[in-house]
Amino acid sequence: MADVMTLMEVGGPVAATVGGAAYLRVRHPAAYWSTVGMPIATARLLGSYGSVMDACGLTVPPSRLRAWAVQAFTHREVRPVPPRRGLIRPTSTGLRVRLRLAPGQEPADVAASAERLRHAWGVHGAYVEEIKPGVVELRLIGFDVLRKVRMPRKTGGGFLKVPVALREDATPFVRDYRAIPHQLTLGATLSGKSMFLRHLIAGLARQPVALVGIDCKRGVELAPFAPRLSALATDPVQAAELLPVLVGLMEDRYDLIKARQGIAPSTPDEEITSDIWGLPEEERPVPVVLVVDEVAELFLVATRKDEERRDEMVTQLIRLAQLGRAAGIYLEVCGQRFGAELGKGATMLRAQLTGRVCHRVNDEASAKMALGDIAPEAVGAACAIAPERPGLAVAGDTSGGWSRIRTPYLSLAEAAEACRETAHLVPDMPALEPFRPDVPAVPVSAPTSLLKPLPATE
Repeated sequence: MADVMTLMEVGGPVAATVGGAAYLRVRHPAAYWSTVGMPIATARLLGSYGSVMDACGLTVPPSRLRAWAVQAFTHREVRPVPPRRGLIRPTSTGLRVRLRLAPGQEPADVAASAERLRHAWGVHGAYVEEIKPGVVELRLIGFDVLRKVRMPRKTGGGFLKVPVALREDATPFVRDYRAIPHQLTLGATLSGKSMFLRHLIAGLARQPVALVGIDCKRGVELAPFAPRLSALATDPVQAAELLPVLVGLMEDRYDLIKARQGIAPSTPDEEITSDIWGLPEEERPVPVVLVVDEVAELFLVATRKDEERRDEMVTQLIRLAQLGRAAGIYLEVCGQRFGAELGKGATMLRAQLTGRVCHRVNDEASAKMALGDIAPEAVGAACAIAPERPGLAVAGDTSGGWSRIRTPYLSLAEAAEACRETAHLVPDMPALEPFRPDVPAVPVSAPTSLLKPLPATE
């Protein structure tokens, strides 16, 4: 009996601790990492750093002076030298440690061994980023941050910068229009493409920009954001009327830039510009973001007349993509399907779209159209996205880099409310006024009185 009581006294707390840790790991991975996972991973890293680096081929022979000192003073075997390790910095999602590479090593060597380091130290992911020549940061992620997305406090937002998703290395994915002026976003139904678009519009709505929409699905996607839109086309006919106005607006801005370039000899060098951002602030026009939802609808034709209109619209879109950046006009092209079979100009338009975001798609050809020309290995990752994880996508750009991202949940009501609250930021642009969407008045309910009415007396 005494043995049973002793077993219960000792085993009960142990079982409760193990069970609690298992529950946290499944239900609350962030809490599990902070309490259990982080100390274990830190101990593994400190205890096996040298041997793991040696096994991964990330060590180099020591210098002659170091080898002589080891043999002379310690009489130990001279071992290869791993990269010098800095302080381990814990975060809410993992660990960060900086490594100073040994002579002859490069960041690609560490990046190639990231999967081995992940298994050796028992973490969910390992990512390498170059800080400066000879120094890289090794970012270890303790759990799957894309399972339940929580954006970090510091997202790196700013003017024409919108944090819309979280990367798999726990850093925010920021849509920066100054760095990547045009982007192609693809996704099948219920893939999370609309959620991505909601975050984008809600973030831009709070900034001094003009939002223009082309939604050929009769406006069902962009109509809720009408209070903040400067123009909205809901079918190909309206789009064919709106696009020439945007091209004319772009040409007017180029005339403004050229007038600024007709410089006098006394003009300072810093006032010479080739885009609107070099103009003085009082002369600088408002940037315009054109959101095209379901771009395939612009390419589909049924008659000869529709084909001529299609060719004109595609030509104007290509002109905006080629020349719009300097004029402060940026494109966000979205759709479920995008391929060369859409018609003439599809491939040329895609070539001008620097950024690429591919959600779950229904065919491999769409994934290849989005990512195949910039990062062929990302096509397989896009095709492997499960339907059970809406919002998950593969983001890349023409530099060849790519990563998995996931957009947090944002309801349509919240995004529409953000547009209503910022309706006063719609800029005054007479050229776009004929295309301004009608905003239904919000019914104002009569205020409820808190005073009890008194009966009338004679």
